[in-house]
Amino acid sequence: MSDIRIAVLVGSLRNDSFNGQLARAMAKLAPDGLVLEQVRFDDLPHYNQDDDGRPTEPVRRFKTQLAAAQGVVFVTPEYNRSIPGVLKNAIDHGSRPYGQSVWAGKPAGVLGISVGAMGTSMAQQHLRNILAYLDMPTLGQPEVYLQQKHGFFTDAGDIAADDTKQFLQKWLETYAARVREHNDRTIVKT
Repeated sequence: MSDIRIAVLVGSLRNDSFNGQLARAMAKLAPDGLVLEQVRFDDLPHYNQDDDGRPTEPVRRFKTQLAAAQGVVFVTPEYNRSIPGVLKNAIDHGSRPYGQSVWAGKPAGVLGISVGAMGTSMAQQHLRNILAYLDMPTLGQPEVYLQQKHGFFTDAGDIAADDTKQFLQKWLETYAARVREHNDRTIVKT
């Protein structure tokens, strides 16, 4: 069986982003056959429909990477009770021009970490609404709302607590099974 390639979009551009750390730590926890690859989008211009016919090189690269992925995991912080603008901009680029969305049909996973007690629950809810419109079947359970506290990550960037590590491994296994199931159904239909 070949590897399942998952595009990972981290909603924060900050160098020491907790969500970036979480994405890197999760890549180490992924089960065999599931490859998590972070996709760059910090260089995308602001989305402008006038540019649909002549996308920039960063937009072409971004859409090519997403098109090659078999699923997408969004690891997002919460900004003002929603998703960061840079993440929404990337989503908009991937969905356009109309009828040429790279998102449609790709299984999605949503999670995040924040210093707040609610984790990233509001951002995730907003993101799930967007993903539903984009026709991305999204893993509903288990939900992942993590709170960043001192000691959450080890000095090496791993998840420190065994129970959290096991929870995230189970989430990744569940997501991988969903992607495999979705891809098997898609292959049968074609």
